[in-house]
Amino acid sequence: MKKVTIIALLSLLILSCSTGNKINNTINANKQMGIIMNDTIPKVTGIGGIFFYSDNPKEAKEWYTKNLGIEINDWGSSSFESRNINRPDEINSLQWKPFKKGDEYFSPSKKDFMINYQVQNIEGLVNKLKENGVTILDSIASYDFGKFIHIMDAEGNKIELWDPQ
Repeated sequence: MKKVTIIALLSLLILSCSTGNKINNTINANKQMGIIMNDTIPKVTGIGGIFFYSDNPKEAKEWYTKNLGIEINDWGSSSFESRNINRPDEINSLQWKPFKKGDEYFSPSKKDFMINYQVQNIEGLVNKLKENGVTILDSIASYDFGKFIHIMDAEGNKIELWDPQ
């Protein structure tokens, strides 16, 4: 009886490994052909930037450079690069930047920070947000480095959405 149970368990294990390999092979084949499941669903895919008020942005940048090694680029921010796990050849960039306290870029928010979220399918996401009654502050603006729009969350935080396309 023990031999039958062991043989049945081994057969089940071999079958499950075989099925798992078939699933993994299908996923890998799809990735190689550029097929990524659900890559058009309107959603946030990461953080694109962290922006905050500073009494003296110049001194803040100097402090962060001197003490934490954060290098400031030509735009007055710092770029942190990472790889897209689903598309390893794609480089993502998170921007970090202090703004002068009271800068109108955060308006109408009264908060001391603003987060930029990287998104996919910004048009679809804006439609979804409108359906959900979210406050849309402007229209989608297109630049060489992607599309942007600003919204307000339920707590009064201005949020910047960025689709790098």
